[in-house]
Amino acid sequence: QVQLVESGGGLVQAGGSLRLSCAASGNTFSGISMGWYRQAPGKQRDFVARIDTATGGGTRYAVSVKGRFTISRDNAKNTVYLQMSSLQLDDTAVYYCQWIGPYTIWGQGTQVTVSS
Repeated sequence: QVQLVESGGGLVQAGGSLRLSCAASGNTFSGISMGWYRQAPGKQRDFVARIDTATGGGTRYAVSVKGRFTISRDNAKNTVYLQMSSLQLDDTAVYYCQWIGPYTIWGQGTQVTVSS
């Protein structure tokens, strides 16, 4: 089984930056990709970004974050990062890490709050 531990959330002013981390442990060798989703109060969980972990590290982003967020990986540490810049009020949400392999695993979530 795979376990995910997220960290790095917090309170930041609009225009600021935060970096989220997601460390995977357990049987991670069968992983295909890792990604980030977010869920604001009263809304559905939405895709934010994804990175391929089994191949060349290709990335994909939601339109709303492209150019502001960067997803990266450290394979040696089995960790994926989400660098968030130029944060906006609409970025406020609980951010969830996702691991995809033969099955899908979700992290517990980390709160990001952007204030004006």
